[in-house]
Amino acid sequence: MGSRGNGVILGLGCLLLVIVMVMGLGLVAFGALYIPRQVERQVQAALTERPVVTRVVEVAAEPTARALPSTGRAGAAAPSAGSSSAVPAIESEDLTALYQQLTPGVVNIQVVVQRMGTSGEGAGSGFILDDAGHIVTNNHVVAGATKVVVVFFDGTEVEAKVVGTDADSDLAVVRVERLPEGTHPLPLGDSSQVQAGEWVVAIGNPFNLGGSMTVGIISAVGRTISSGVTPFSIPEVLQTDAAINPGNSGGPLLNLRGEVIGVNAQIATSGVRANAGVGFAIPVNVVRIVAPALIERGAYSWPWLGVQGSSVNLMLQQANDLPSQEGAYIAGVVRNGPAAAAGMQGSTGTTTIDGIEVPTGGDVVTAVDGRPIRDFADLLAEIAFRQPGQTVSLTVLRGNRTVQVDVTLAPRPQNVQ
Repeated sequence: MGSRGNGVILGLGCLLLVIVMVMGLGLVAFGALYIPRQVERQVQAALTERPVVTRVVEVAAEPTARALPSTGRAGAAAPSAGSSSAVPAIESEDLTALYQQLTPGVVNIQVVVQRMGTSGEGAGSGFILDDAGHIVTNNHVVAGATKVVVVFFDGTEVEAKVVGTDADSDLAVVRVERLPEGTHPLPLGDSSQVQAGEWVVAIGNPFNLGGSMTVGIISAVGRTISSGVTPFSIPEVLQTDAAINPGNSGGPLLNLRGEVIGVNAQIATSGVRANAGVGFAIPVNVVRIVAPALIERGAYSWPWLGVQGSSVNLMLQQANDLPSQEGAYIAGVVRNGPAAAAGMQGSTGTTTIDGIEVPTGGDVVTAVDGRPIRDFADLLAEIAFRQPGQTVSLTVLRGNRTVQVDVTLAPRPQNVQ
């Protein structure tokens, strides 16, 4: 997946990590830019796609959307997602009004961590979810934190408590006892309606510069990215060219109606640890299902199919004599997992095409409960849309025949063998 020089920087929120040396020798700076107390964790994209997250369910008490201040000009508001009308030009007054409306709902997050006998500080972003003081951010922003301080738009600092984390979706919720006057929750949009080409803004704390806003477009939808710390991936991710840098992690990606459509989490780079025009945001529809569970129980239970695989490409099609390149190819089935219990089959051998070994003999999933599966990302999203204990009917191409395989999904295990 890309050249060795390419990577995905996860932990953008872990900007300004200070290593407090035992002898008080001072600060250690890391990263492409010399910024005191900075460190970034760099991870490789997953080489195999695995079963994952997401089904949209409504949050019980969703924040009420607030109207943006009027600019006094016709056509200032962006059309709804999926509208066939042309997107109006963005004027500076529009962005100014948007910024003034949204910044009271965006926060900076400062953390203190203790790791391997050393202390450090980190910083990220977040946004207010409700009037009870719940704030959404990335799991990697607060992971291992012994102290969390939320800094609001007016500079007020309030200590917060981590109420729940989910490493699989890289989401976390923290809570302050009381929101400062003038702050408010941000309304949630619907990431399933987002389309490539839509204008978006990101607001957060890049390089510890709080209240920074950048603008760009959605450059792609339906991406799949690694969670970074678990073997599972995050599907339906939004890709944007709005500038996202270390410290933006956990902050909102918003449409021009002021609705949160994603949570900024990662950037792709070519060796430079800063924005290169390709950023990734966890879709807000994942927030809709994860955040309520984190608030209520401190954790979320994802469904698990127990397979590894990839999309069907030309070589897989040729090697397995498949009728098309549609479907999700099952390369491996996890022992004692739900798919194995249902009799699904992974690769049984390999063949060589142009000097490259290609797996053969694996099942190809072409539909889930009658819904067509175009590629492996579709399978990940479809399974994630379910609940542990639910039975799904998979349409499977096995050799030259089509079979139906019913699989009862299980909760994700802590350790996948």
